[in-house]
Amino acid sequence: MNDIIVGLDVGTTKVCVVVATYDEQKKLNILGIGKSPSEGLTRGVVTNIDKTVYSIRKAIEMAEAQSGVQVKSVNVGIAGDHIQSFQSFGVITISNPGNEITQKDVERLLEDTKKISLPMDRKIIHVIPVEFIVDGQNGIIDPVGISGVRLEANVHIVTGLVTAIQNVYKCVQRAGMEINDIVLEPLASSYSVLDDEEKEVGVALFDIGGGTTDIAIFDERAIHHTSILGLAGRKVTDDIRKGLGILGDQAEKIKKQYGYCCASEILEDEPIIIPGIGGRKPIEITKSLLCQIIQPRMEEIFELCAIELKKSGFLKHLSAGIVLTGGGSLIKGVEKLAAEVIGLPVKLGIPNGFSGGLIREIENPMYSTGVGLILHELRNRDINKHSFIKEGNVKSPISVGTLVGHIKKWFDEL
Repeated sequence: MNDIIVGLDVGTTKVCVVVATYDEQKKLNILGIGKSPSEGLTRGVVTNIDKTVYSIRKAIEMAEAQSGVQVKSVNVGIAGDHIQSFQSFGVITISNPGNEITQKDVERLLEDTKKISLPMDRKIIHVIPVEFIVDGQNGIIDPVGISGVRLEANVHIVTGLVTAIQNVYKCVQRAGMEINDIVLEPLASSYSVLDDEEKEVGVALFDIGGGTTDIAIFDERAIHHTSILGLAGRKVTDDIRKGLGILGDQAEKIKKQYGYCCASEILEDEPIIIPGIGGRKPIEITKSLLCQIIQPRMEEIFELCAIELKKSGFLKHLSAGIVLTGGGSLIKGVEKLAAEVIGLPVKLGIPNGFSGGLIREIENPMYSTGVGLILHELRNRDINKHSFIKEGNVKSPISVGTLVGHIKKWFDEL
């Protein structure tokens, strides 16, 4: 069915699948959600093919059972500390009759911005325009139809390791699905938790997952900086596991149920009973003790995020402050701690953009990327994905469609 869209978020600690449909007014209905534990990734990168394929299949089966739809193709998010981004610049001349700029000129210009020296093991994932400049006049969002002789563009380029992209493709293929598109996860999450007003005045998105914390900075409705930190929720769980001498599953459970980032947020410091291991006596701790384990690691994550904001040069431009999302943002008191460490207003980002179906179930930060992947595909259904995508109000080419084609060719040659 052409009106079915599926988002697949292959994370370090979980695989999430979101199945949606849309009507003639492009209103989204969430039909099914699938979630399964993930054990085949480390810091967002596939390290065990078989385990990752199994996790994807389990999540897909759950989503199919709930939605009654057979999933054949998906939009996949990609992250990991192999992701790198930087700014690039391109310029062309216009020789059309009347010097009117066309979409072909824009495409030619953005191809020019990709003429950069990259190591053999890296490929471009996204080319996202920040602004166009026509005959020295900057700040132009869409130059098509404008008359000019010289067309320039500042763009944001995102690259990733070829092998990491290949492994994602291999896992999805072995799970029995095709890939429609590969999208940078913080970019996907931004579609579901940020609005245009926030992007216009300046906002930073922190997507705290299991293995990575993904950062995306927006200003004047364009993305200006992206980075991936290899430190996130799993480290917090490991600290609890080691600090209390308990199993990983127990640590994750008490983190979600009793965890706090700030001791001042704890109203009742009641005891927590943890079953003993191997017939040993149960362990009794308090919420404040648990907080003493969680808070230092969360402070470290936000301190690293603050360093990234300073490096980007946009720290003073974030009038809308910080938006936190992802499963790692569900620890109680996380907004207060982030605001104290970074010194900016902070809010929790909840996925939105849908009108029916499993609305209550999907309104959870852990599904931000899955919902964002669907919204990304919906925005681009009517646009040739091999030439243009729409990023905010900016039309831009994306190389992933071509890249996925290359990956298919590589597998055929194996």
